[in-house]
Amino acid sequence: MTRTQRDLAALSRFVFRAPDWSVSLFGTLLVAAAVGVAAFDTGFALDDAYFGMLYVGVPTVVAAFLTAPLDRRLGGQFTYNRSALLAFVCELLAVAVLLVAAVVASVSSFGQPFVVDALLVALASIFALRLFVIVAVSRRSIAVAVVPASVQTVVAVAFVAAYDGTANYALLSLLCVIYAAAVSVFVFAIDRPWRRGHDVSVLDFVRGFVGHVAEGSSELEAFFEHLGEQAVVPVTVLCVRRLDGTEKARFVLPMVHPGPMGEVGGGNLPERIATATDGLAFVPHATAGHDFNLVTEREIDTLLAAARGAADRVTYTREATPSRRETEAESTFLGQAIDSDLILVGTHAPESADDVDFGVGLSIAAEAGRADADTVLLVDAHNCSDGLSERSGRIGPGSKRSFDMLDAAGRLADRLAAADRDALSVGVAWDETEWGQTDGIGPLGIRVAVFEVDGHRTAYVLIDGNNMEPGLRGALLSAIDADAAEIMTTDTHVVNTVDAANQVGDAIEGDQLVEVVTGLVDDAVDDLDPVEAGMATERAEVTVFGTDRTESLAATANAMVSMGGALLLVTVGAAMALSLLVFVFTG
Repeated sequence: MTRTQRDLAALSRFVFRAPDWSVSLFGTLLVAAAVGVAAFDTGFALDDAYFGMLYVGVPTVVAAFLTAPLDRRLGGQFTYNRSALLAFVCELLAVAVLLVAAVVASVSSFGQPFVVDALLVALASIFALRLFVIVAVSRRSIAVAVVPASVQTVVAVAFVAAYDGTANYALLSLLCVIYAAAVSVFVFAIDRPWRRGHDVSVLDFVRGFVGHVAEGSSELEAFFEHLGEQAVVPVTVLCVRRLDGTEKARFVLPMVHPGPMGEVGGGNLPERIATATDGLAFVPHATAGHDFNLVTEREIDTLLAAARGAADRVTYTREATPSRRETEAESTFLGQAIDSDLILVGTHAPESADDVDFGVGLSIAAEAGRADADTVLLVDAHNCSDGLSERSGRIGPGSKRSFDMLDAAGRLADRLAAADRDALSVGVAWDETEWGQTDGIGPLGIRVAVFEVDGHRTAYVLIDGNNMEPGLRGALLSAIDADAAEIMTTDTHVVNTVDAANQVGDAIEGDQLVEVVTGLVDDAVDDLDPVEAGMATERAEVTVFGTDRTESLAATANAMVSMGGALLLVTVGAAMALSLLVFVFTG
């Protein structure tokens, strides 16, 4: 992937699922009590804890339950989950400010008045943050959004006035006006590049992101859908059934990319396909890059329909060839013919590589088809990467690797066309494994299919992950007891909410993975049955990110992150400087 796409992928680390508010309510009050003990100095720890809960905790709870109905009454879209998440984040902001103020007060002569002044700054900052999020989520004007945005601040300052008598309403109001102006300037500045470049608002992205994090809404997908374009993609299936007609395994290969991140769009494509398949499903990675990310999860239904249509048209045969391997420079293919259909699995290991472009994949399939192949199941093994470095580049049209792949695939197709055919037996095995997303393993775990023809065994190992650590493929192949084998990953993006480069082998010891894989290969050999198999392809029309759209979106997003961060610092610095002047002139 390109540098800009790598930077965009790295943003996936911010995607998470917010905890249930009912579970975290007690924690909210506990944190507030702790910061009260740290920041306030009444002489009694229980009183300090009480004031912490009163000034920080209770306003957080009130804001969590009151913001949503207030905002909706004004025509907004805030829900209780979003309201709770925002209130909790604002509490953390207040906690950070008060802790810093407490440290400064303890090592200086400022004393408790400084902590109270810092509390006013924290409350004004909370108002500014809430104003930005509510404007983004509910798409209301700043004047309207002020009402729900001020809830947490108003409740807190009311308690300060009632119990301490030191609340300076005029000072806080002036600070809030300054911060509201800063929010207006910041929103205008970061939104302009998105509107000019993509005819969308960055506020739509913020709304979608908050909705996805707080309650798993589809608004982030709606943002991507606005950017997408129509594409026609092949969906190829290889069906394997026992001689009694029951399906044993099915390889499903839609020519799209399982992204962009988490479960957004097609990020969880492999699992969705697997749960809709009767036999044990294998969903390897196709030759498609980020431009072919699905914009919404709904598009997966279209691919599933195409896969069913292809499966219904399969003509079954018992005839197959043993597998063969062909290499050109760094490009290697393992291939096998099922009657006049071809399985081709490509890799560049032990060299690093990323996605193979859609156009390159079509060219390779066409080259293989010159050997009278009816259907080609073309898999990108996606099994060696050194992370997000420049070396793990995509394979685009005109690159040396693309021509190497064409040459290797063409020669292999000719060899398989001339090879003897015999009866096919297939065995499968599956282990969800003890590993999870934090370990780089998705919900499908590890799946193995062993194809045996005339005593020659080929093991196809599919790991539900996003690429692999360099050298791991070689270690696995050396340990597998078969005449030929290849290791593949699904390129699932559900593992990338942990880390943008959370690839197989990064968090798991290689020896542990070898033990699981070799055990599954043995289980698959024990499961060998005489079978019939066949392939077919259907075309599906789906909405994807679009040609070069990912690059453009990534460039805009990365520019917004870098320039927006600098702009945010300038804006906050200016607002804080004005706040300091206000304190000086009102002190």
